[in-house]
Amino acid sequence: MKFAVLVFPGSNCDIDCYKAVEDTVGQSVDYVFHTATDLSAYDAILVPGGFSYGDYLRCGAIAQFAPVMTEVRKAAEAGKFILGICNGFQILTEAGLLPGALIRNNSLKFRCHQVDLVVENATTAFTNAYKQGQVIDIPIAHGEGSYFVDDETLASLKANNQIVFRYAGDNPNGSVENIAGVCNEAGNVVGMMPHPERAVKDILGSDDGVKMFKSVLNAFVTQAKSGAVNGAGAR
Repeated sequence: MKFAVLVFPGSNCDIDCYKAVEDTVGQSVDYVFHTATDLSAYDAILVPGGFSYGDYLRCGAIAQFAPVMTEVRKAAEAGKFILGICNGFQILTEAGLLPGALIRNNSLKFRCHQVDLVVENATTAFTNAYKQGQVIDIPIAHGEGSYFVDDETLASLKANNQIVFRYAGDNPNGSVENIAGVCNEAGNVVGMMPHPERAVKDILGSDDGVKMFKSVLNAFVTQAKSGAVNGAGAR
């Protein structure tokens, strides 16, 4: 399996994602810059956190127009696995790959600490190694992490089982219904504000993020056996 970690001007969690792949699943991983025009060699794409393009206009609003995002859209349509973390989640919503928007924390403060998450959907490409309802310990670090959708979209998310994570207990940012992460209807594109790549070793405070990377490897193996991905094969 081959991973791509996207790098935009202002990304600062790309190295964390790269090392997390190496340390958790030991698969091939490359940094891929925002100017790239071909992602066909990759089976999974990680859109990392940071402050892409300085967060000007809105978080992720400029990054959505980067050349590589055209390829990310193609990859999503082909059934490849895409995870957007923090700023990466913001980019995926701005690009229309995930529903909703991320707005300013209701506290108007940057929140940086551990949070408990409830796994609401353990069937996605990035959560299949968890148990439904499992509570995991993952850190957050964001100022614009309040997830917002209108009532109609919220009803659709619930009907299609697209709510992947909720904050357990304290809602750190005012997100609608404590939502911390969502997926597309197919379950191959996931976005979340917490940082699983920062929770892969006990020395970091938690290793609860390891199963996200093991999950996508599971999903790849299953998909490769079925021959379900267009243009991608087992490596």
